[in-house]
Amino acid sequence: MTIKLYCFGESGNAYKAALTMNVAGIDWEPVYVDFFNGETRTPQYRKLNVMGEVPVMVDGDLILTQSGVIQDYLSSKTGLFGGKSAAERREVLRWMFFDNHKVSGVAGTLRFNMNFLPEAKRNTDVISFLSMRMHSALKIMDTHLEERDSLATDEATIADLACCGYLYYPEQFTFDRAQYPHIDRWLDRIAALPGWKHPYDIMPGSPADPA
Repeated sequence: MTIKLYCFGESGNAYKAALTMNVAGIDWEPVYVDFFNGETRTPQYRKLNVMGEVPVMVDGDLILTQSGVIQDYLSSKTGLFGGKSAAERREVLRWMFFDNHKVSGVAGTLRFNMNFLPEAKRNTDVISFLSMRMHSALKIMDTHLEERDSLATDEATIADLACCGYLYYPEQFTFDRAQYPHIDRWLDRIAALPGWKHPYDIMPGSPADPA
């Protein structure tokens, strides 16, 4: 049965789930969510996900939300990208929690503020604070990757597929790969995985689409 993923191209969190399915060779299809016109705030969508967010994954009768939960399910379902032992799995989860709190959790908000909020509502103090927080986390990642190919184990896991969630997007959010040579190499290694696609190629919707 084909898995459905409710998503839209601009969402780095949805990208984590979409990318995990693609590189794991899972049969899936996107269901476009018109986030910018308020679809996630509708009663119909809130019945699907009370949190009013993407992604939402539907696998038969199973409905899951939150990208990390979906990635964990997909890893367990396929036996891929989850580590090879209990200790490795804990390390995978450690970096996924780091991503949720320090990387994507900040980068997504920063990118939204800088690109998708009306210009009159953009707060430069908020942007500066979020940028500082994001770069602090990225420095930790870059140092960790100095002599490693992947974050959690000796091969790519869902930790890598989580932490990269916002880092392929072209919009300006103060992230420049050239500032982080080890992250830059790591992103290239992830992009070399069979099934990798750019977020705007794997999910419907992009800033270039008509409003």
